[in-house]
Amino acid sequence: MNLYSHLKKQKSLKIISEDCKFIDVPKLDKIVVDNNNILSNFGIKKNDVIGIVLENGIDFITTFLSVINKSIAAPLNPNYSIREFDFYYTDLKPKIIITNFNKDHAALKCARKKKIRILNIKNFVLYAKGNLGKKPSNKYPKPTLSDTALILHTSGTTSRPKMVPLSHRNLLKSAYNISVSLKLRKKDKNIILMPSFHIHGIVASIIAPLFKGAQVVALPKFNVLNFYNYLSIHNPTWFTAVPTMLQSIVDRSKNNKNIIKLNKLRFIRSSSASLPSNTLKEVENIFKVPVIESYGMTEASHQMTTNLLPPYKRKIGSVGVAVGLEVKIVNSNFDRLKPYEVGEIVIKGNNVISKYLANKEININSFHKNWFKTGDLGYLDSDNCLFITGRIKEIINRGGEKISPKEVDDIFIKHSKVAKAISFAIEHPKLGEDIALAIVLKENKQCVASELKDFAKNKIASFKIPKKIYFLKSIPLGATGKIQRIGLAKKLGIEK
Repeated sequence: MNLYSHLKKQKSLKIISEDCKFIDVPKLDKIVVDNNNILSNFGIKKNDVIGIVLENGIDFITTFLSVINKSIAAPLNPNYSIREFDFYYTDLKPKIIITNFNKDHAALKCARKKKIRILNIKNFVLYAKGNLGKKPSNKYPKPTLSDTALILHTSGTTSRPKMVPLSHRNLLKSAYNISVSLKLRKKDKNIILMPSFHIHGIVASIIAPLFKGAQVVALPKFNVLNFYNYLSIHNPTWFTAVPTMLQSIVDRSKNNKNIIKLNKLRFIRSSSASLPSNTLKEVENIFKVPVIESYGMTEASHQMTTNLLPPYKRKIGSVGVAVGLEVKIVNSNFDRLKPYEVGEIVIKGNNVISKYLANKEININSFHKNWFKTGDLGYLDSDNCLFITGRIKEIINRGGEKISPKEVDDIFIKHSKVAKAISFAIEHPKLGEDIALAIVLKENKQCVASELKDFAKNKIASFKIPKKIYFLKSIPLGATGKIQRIGLAKKLGIEK
């Protein structure tokens, strides 16, 4: 048994395209079997890595499920440059790249340069008819629960990206945890907004609902200009997104009041980055449904903690409670801390990896007595609700004074003219580091730095008030829509 074997037990599941065509279990199983025959003809075995370079859509989902039923999937961002593809191909050593892009695409150029075979899914039907001149081979055993299903890289904002091997058991356990915490039902339907090369998109948007036999709508790459049209056409009962997506949805809500009024949503989920409380409240006021904030990372097959649906009480600012795994807060000696004491967040469970595909030193530093060290700082309250206060490597050391950027963000985002506030480190000749602030103002609002600094007085210590404030039209995002605080000064051209 493996992940796909478990999914196809759910006879009611449907994968729906943007134009409302659907694939149900019998049709999906035929696609997977045909595709597995193709991979067998290429001599693919269960421990071989297959690179997948596809945009969001039905093609990605059917390809991904086919690959994990045969070998190891490694989805990659189609927008990478040749240099980036070269890095990932070197790390992953894929046997084949599956794509539908033309020969001029960076992924294909790099694959040809490195002499990696390319399988274009436009030709899958031809191959399935036996045009390779070989009979389908079933001599290779299928992956089991303990085998690796998926390899993803960490974001690598502070160091070289690390390879995260997720087993079929990891993914199934995470899908179960998410489906339980969200009370997913067979009659539920979600629209996929998250990119499919990211753990949030793969597990929360695709695997978790299919695990419950629910329906998923495989939309193209997220574009807020199309969001409300898809909301009207597909009538989803929920969706999951990152905060930047939710904010863009809020910004266009005034022009879509009739569609919003007729929506059939029962909740909206947010994960992968901290959700500003004002955005949460705006979304709830617009759609009249609860917003469920969750906390996840690749090493945990996505979800670690989550707020729960009513009648359970949600706490604004908290990322909720642990579901299906253990979470504790520790100090530098790995002693468990008391409620409200801030320390490192560590986790343990069947959805958590046991090691990176990395050198021994990295694994020694990342794990302690079967606990995974997240690198995030936070505390548990008396109800075991988790509050994240920052990331260890994001802490700004201003001449020995430690500053949590999130604390600074939370002050400035409360200003009535501010839409987004992101503090970050900049180089300082004497202090080593100092704090700067990137601000995006609300539409038709004007403000100067001195007004914001005056607003922050008496709310935080003076050394935490940024000396330099940069007003931007938008803040650069990573490939998955997350704001990457580390390296932001370089991205903005403040530092070389």
